[in-house]
Amino acid sequence: MEDCTAKSEPPVCNSNSTAMLNHHGPGKEDDSISAASASDVQDRLSSLELRVQQQEDEITVMKAALADVLRRLALSEDSAAASAKKQASGKGQNPLREAYSMSCIANGGSSGRKSHRDSSNISVAKKETLSSAAKSRGSSAKRGMERSQSSTWDSGEDSRNKLVKAASTSKLLAKVAKNAEKHKDPVISQAKMSTRERNQEGEYVKMFMRGRPITMFIPSDVENSDDIRTELPPERLKLEWVYGYRGRDCRANVYLLPTGEIVYFIASVVVLFNYEERTQRHYLGHTDCVKCLAVHPDKIRIATGQIAGVDKDGRPLQPHVRVWDSVSLSTLQMIGQGVFERGVGSLAFSKADSGTHLSVIDDSNEHMLTVWDWQKKSKIAEIKTTNEVVLAVEFHPTDANTIVTCGKSHIFFWTWSGTSLARKQGIFGKYEKPKFVQCLAFLSNGDILTGDSGGVMLIWSRSNVEPAPGKGPKGAFQISRQIKAHDGSVFTLCQMRNGTLLTGGGKDHKIILWDHDLNPEREIEVPDQYGTIRAVAEGKGEQFLVGTSRNFILRGTFNDGFQVEVQGHTDELWGLATHPFRDTFLTCAQDSQVCLWNAVDHTLEWTRLLDVHGHCADFHPSGAVVAIGTKSGKWYALDAETRDLVAIHTDGNEQLSVMRYSVDGALLAVGSHDNFIYLYTVSDNGRKYSRYGKCTGHSSYITHLDWSPDNKFIMSNSGDYEILYWDIPNGCKLIRNRSECKDIDWATYTCVLGFHVFGVWPEGSDGTDINALIRSHNRKVIALADDFCKVHLFQYPCSRFKAPSHKYGAHSSHVTNVSFLHRDSHLISTGGKDTSIMQWRLVEKTPSLVPSDSALGLSDTLMLSPSPRGVASLPLTPLTPQTPTEPPLLPLATSTNAVITPPLTPGAEVVDIQEVGLTGPTANGRQESSPDSPPPSNEPTLTSDSTLSPKDSLEPSDDTATPSDEGTPFSLPC
Repeated sequence: MEDCTAKSEPPVCNSNSTAMLNHHGPGKEDDSISAASASDVQDRLSSLELRVQQQEDEITVMKAALADVLRRLALSEDSAAASAKKQASGKGQNPLREAYSMSCIANGGSSGRKSHRDSSNISVAKKETLSSAAKSRGSSAKRGMERSQSSTWDSGEDSRNKLVKAASTSKLLAKVAKNAEKHKDPVISQAKMSTRERNQEGEYVKMFMRGRPITMFIPSDVENSDDIRTELPPERLKLEWVYGYRGRDCRANVYLLPTGEIVYFIASVVVLFNYEERTQRHYLGHTDCVKCLAVHPDKIRIATGQIAGVDKDGRPLQPHVRVWDSVSLSTLQMIGQGVFERGVGSLAFSKADSGTHLSVIDDSNEHMLTVWDWQKKSKIAEIKTTNEVVLAVEFHPTDANTIVTCGKSHIFFWTWSGTSLARKQGIFGKYEKPKFVQCLAFLSNGDILTGDSGGVMLIWSRSNVEPAPGKGPKGAFQISRQIKAHDGSVFTLCQMRNGTLLTGGGKDHKIILWDHDLNPEREIEVPDQYGTIRAVAEGKGEQFLVGTSRNFILRGTFNDGFQVEVQGHTDELWGLATHPFRDTFLTCAQDSQVCLWNAVDHTLEWTRLLDVHGHCADFHPSGAVVAIGTKSGKWYALDAETRDLVAIHTDGNEQLSVMRYSVDGALLAVGSHDNFIYLYTVSDNGRKYSRYGKCTGHSSYITHLDWSPDNKFIMSNSGDYEILYWDIPNGCKLIRNRSECKDIDWATYTCVLGFHVFGVWPEGSDGTDINALIRSHNRKVIALADDFCKVHLFQYPCSRFKAPSHKYGAHSSHVTNVSFLHRDSHLISTGGKDTSIMQWRLVEKTPSLVPSDSALGLSDTLMLSPSPRGVASLPLTPLTPQTPTEPPLLPLATSTNAVITPPLTPGAEVVDIQEVGLTGPTANGRQESSPDSPPPSNEPTLTSDSTLSPKDSLEPSDDTATPSDEGTPFSLPC
């Protein structure tokens, strides 16, 4: 189990993502540093940081192992006499030896098997903070590091003395490597399943996690655990709502479609949001982070590009562009697989030939420019552009043979003829050469308008006369006019239908309206709390849309100000809690924001800014108070209605990983990364707290905990895969005989290790692949968040190895948390680096319509004709001037049908699944790798990628990208 400081799979969808950091947008690096050299520096920096991480992990191994040795040896000495008698009788293993053996594997291997009594594994159990550059190396780097640190140790007294006497981590590693070479048998380094066994405490099931034995006692009411069968649950998930928008490191990614929907993206989902009817539709074709978007001239077809990634096994997944129909949500074409490197940076449809062609700039070092006949899926021309950052590409609207690109210190005019592209560089001459040419647009007379990082707009006109010496070739574009537009950069240009122009500034936060002669007419300033401007698009009537760096989408006019339409978190998201009896939920993230969301209206009820990063949360059973744990050891109690501070306490100075109230609300358990569970008595409906005790006994950080229904016992998991039980009324005492707790029916089930849930673990897991787990209130299903961008749905109980599951993709990063609403009507999931919140509706499969094999073919999916469901239009709320200190909220009406599914467009070209080698429909009409069928209707006739294959437990499909992200976004100038 990983925490936010230990996550190795950030949402960059490329194992070489550190090398692409310099290709996401303009930054403040010196002009003398090329993109290639900056990429090398980032790679070396990442390599060094990974080495530092390895050394920190080695120290953690030593500390945890030595602490566990001392603790377990002290216990074994007390029971030495009894152990000798049991050994003499020939029954079982000597507890003294067993206690010592466990000490050697506190963070690693197992000596529980006879065939491995003389060896045990030791592996990293606790991961520390990686820098963003190191994080961005992705899943393959993580697994390579872990495999290099999983080694074999000799057990016995000699090995124990050597471990204690290890003088340095380098000596420790040398010994690990030496001993590993001596063993011919393969080392158990990942999750391995075992059959049930019995000891003096009772019958139990044992599984091995990275060599560590995990014993789970079988409840008394289970007569024969071998007869347990786990099937796919009848419940399915359907994506209903997506909270958030990706504006922090993207540009020009907000548009208004003729359907009245705003199109934008976050994670791997492209959202079509109708702000008047308060409905969303979702294109779910992508397998990883979407980074750019272009709208066809017909305003119906859309092209979106994603960046590369790696799958669970470290195999590369190729970046590509998908062209799809915004009415039917069907994929029309998928291009560029095997051609683009790292990712797709920008793209544009042609205009002079009605959108027949598509130009794409990838994120390779050379920023390759390719021109495609996208309907034929054929690449027509390809050429290297520059090693510098390229920010935009556009076809000339009237000259079909002219393509323009711009970026760091350059603007290029490309003449396209057949399969060749010829470049002419823009000459700035007497005008100051900007550090970045940020954006470009076309005037009605064919001139080109650019905005740059100096706040200047330049008009480039084509010259048909002989230029002066040194001023460029005949017919080249030359600067004809310069206009000072903004303080700071001109970040975006938007040509309006009536010929006027909108510009968005960076530093000055202004949006300015320019007339046909480019004279400023009106201006308005975007309030600071929304961040800087990243995208501007034309809206209905006099309205316009604005995307910002703090992930807001605003709708406004120059007369009435701004109104928030979309908002979300801006940094890694971990904390999630659902209200005990209302349809609301709370999230907290590393952006220090605490947000309370209404799951019915899909609105933000309130937000509060903390002085530290939030990481975990839980509601008091009364619903009046919510407790929020942070990364600094401090925790807050807030009034759930007024967001006022009720209490503040501090437990240690390390991250708090879990907050959990008892069933009656009289106690609060706080799990920390300092290995302790702190207990507080609670009174006055969660408004008064006093320290009750501390649970001491874990040898690694606390990951999850649950209360018993009588509020007397706690079950807890830790980073080294321990399952411990605590007697709270008797002084928070550790229960030594764990079998005593086997029959407790826990009030909640969030622990990822336990008899009732061990079937969710796939064989080969490294122990960190599952981030969160929760049982539904009706005790029918288990929802699970994994490291491979997937949300799983298992049957409960899940007490059979390799249990099957329904799995769903929408996130593009590790899924950090999941939680059911109080009535189990919906499931909420949170993404890590993708900062997204997904709301899924639970529906049951209709046996009469869905085949028994739980998988519909593509043709079957297309035959399911969704019937349109009417949604009454709501009157547009008048815009009001923006003056509050916090973002305003729209009073939104409840929508009972949050997903509108239009019928498939007649004659739409659909990609051949056999051609691209992708199969298997999933819920909400998403093909696991190609959503070539329209999403189903709101009736519960959903498809799934579920099968009874053992691999379905947690392993992502071959065509699904593993969690990744761009790492630290390329800083953008103001």
